[in-house]
Amino acid sequence: MPGFAAVPVALALCAGLVAGPSPAPPAAASPAADCRAGPAGCYDLYTYGYSLGLHPFTGADAVREQMTDHFWLFPVSGGCAGRIRAGARCELLGGNPVEVEYIGSDFFQINTLPGHQLGRGMHIRFAFSRTLGFHTMTVRAWQDRPTDCTGEVLCNGVNRAFAWVTWRVLAKTLHLSAYVA
Repeated sequence: MPGFAAVPVALALCAGLVAGPSPAPPAAASPAADCRAGPAGCYDLYTYGYSLGLHPFTGADAVREQMTDHFWLFPVSGGCAGRIRAGARCELLGGNPVEVEYIGSDFFQINTLPGHQLGRGMHIRFAFSRTLGFHTMTVRAWQDRPTDCTGEVLCNGVNRAFAWVTWRVLAKTLHLSAYVA
């Protein structure tokens, strides 16, 4: 996709911006929290919501299935297979390793692994819902603890902006592909 060639460069620059004391985290992570299960008690990064348009004959589960069965729709899918399954490991664009943590009826969740440019332990959940025929995708990211990147104001800001744009591209793709789901 055009414009995504700069992604690894932007992430690499972001990962190298470690200087000075870290700001206070947006939400303190509890040492006892199981961050794989959900964001409660963990270091919250962002939550974004996107409209996928009107699809009155398609359920949220069908949109999730469209995404996980055709993972090439994911804008940074990199070397990941066309169909993803829970427990699968692959590299996203730029050599960023992730694991597919969970796939539910209306959501899927990935986890960044060691070697990822934003650090390990970032959980990103993509949840799909439908109200009165209108579909929504909510993307929420959190971590076990801040990394060198996400603990820094500038780097975390770049990560959040990059994520917002990337998941917006995904939403626009799903807006079209949901018709065939």
